[in-house]
Amino acid sequence: MAKDYDLVVLGGGTGGYVAAIRASQLGMQVAIVEKGDLGGTCLHRGCIPSKALLRSAEVFRQTKEADSYGIDINESTLNFTKVQERKQSIVNTLHQGVQGLMKKGKIDVFEGFGRILGPSIFSPMAGTISIEYANGDENTMIVPKNVIIATGSSPKSLPGLEIDGTYVMSSDEALQMDELPGNIIIVGGGVIGIEWASMLADFGVEVTVIEYMNQILPTEDESIAKEVEKLLKKKGITFVKNAKVLADTLKTTDHVTINAQIDDENETFKAEKMLVSIGREANSANIGINNTEIVTEKGFIQTNNYFQTKESHIYAIGDVIGGMQLAHVASHEGIVAVEHMANENPLPIDYENIPTCVYSNPEVASVGLTEKQAKEKGFEIKIGKFPFKAIGKALVHGESDGFVKIIADKNNEDLLGVHMVGPHVTDMISEAGLAKVLDATPWEISHTIHPHPSLSEIMGEAALAVEGKQIHG
Repeated sequence: MAKDYDLVVLGGGTGGYVAAIRASQLGMQVAIVEKGDLGGTCLHRGCIPSKALLRSAEVFRQTKEADSYGIDINESTLNFTKVQERKQSIVNTLHQGVQGLMKKGKIDVFEGFGRILGPSIFSPMAGTISIEYANGDENTMIVPKNVIIATGSSPKSLPGLEIDGTYVMSSDEALQMDELPGNIIIVGGGVIGIEWASMLADFGVEVTVIEYMNQILPTEDESIAKEVEKLLKKKGITFVKNAKVLADTLKTTDHVTINAQIDDENETFKAEKMLVSIGREANSANIGINNTEIVTEKGFIQTNNYFQTKESHIYAIGDVIGGMQLAHVASHEGIVAVEHMANENPLPIDYENIPTCVYSNPEVASVGLTEKQAKEKGFEIKIGKFPFKAIGKALVHGESDGFVKIIADKNNEDLLGVHMVGPHVTDMISEAGLAKVLDATPWEISHTIHPHPSLSEIMGEAALAVEGKQIHG
């Protein structure tokens, strides 16, 4: 017999379980259907494990540079097995925490593959969930009043560059490497590719990044991308831009060989392994969308501002709807969706107010419009830019490369965008995010007293620089 719920969430990743918790707080009876582990890609194959590896790479790099801080170390040796053990320990701890949150919220978790059924004996509307189990047990039927599709995404592959897990990897397989290669080709210079390039270079791997566009980190402000490329080149990373990988040239024996077309000429690249990081595609196939009126475009589910699909009682959030494809975005989309179905009148999300981060070394963070976007939208702009080299705490910290750039509307002083590259900017971007939400001006940021010495002083100086009034520059 089918069991009734107020809400069933398909997918227990960050967006899915946050939505379930918010629904539980509002008094709903909630279930999550998840075929893998709670926490999804972010916890098990993305945000958390990759940042754990990045932290180990950072410590290894800093240890090798210890003499510049007056600390003599005879030898530093990387034990990659322990690096992986630490990563897994962090993942396990957080996984247990999510499981505890489900118990606290009295949220039922079904470990299986959920498929949406059309109108049936269970319900006159589409939305009944059939749960299929890997062990072959009889399907469970769940009849919810509302559904949230939060099935996430998977790494894209290129035809002819199929993932074999040994020589050609996506980030999923790369996270499970037992040992590091001597050299690697990374196809794709977006966020994932740049984070892996930075990490592997700090671990001592020879890295070549092949990027189709003429700019790495193509969604970032051009000046930020140029600075990142310059600083990563100092690590020994090779960048090949405006390059089209010729997939039918892939060969694997004890290494990888591919050709890429660059300015009408072909060049051959060879390495022990290759990481393909060209974006992610929606996990929308085979979940029963064809049994509904839900509309998709290129696999991504189409929704309104409150994340309702064409079936008004079925919502979709996170990577499966495209957009920014970030864990914190999925979480807030889930909250808005739940509050909307509960008639709580949530405000739609303003995506220009959402910070984005790249956890490479140097770190990158931004919120709002880039300089190019602001000009394309017709704004007359003024810019304040200030370097970390003039910030005392950055010199103390030993990482003074990079800068903060503030873009403002010349006519009404509105803050249009803030872009950062340098130490700990992924933590500092929240001040800029708050300023955007509160519609602050650079003048208001400059009159916020920042403690000295601190890295955050750069925000005040960059805000002053919009009017050419910076103190230390």
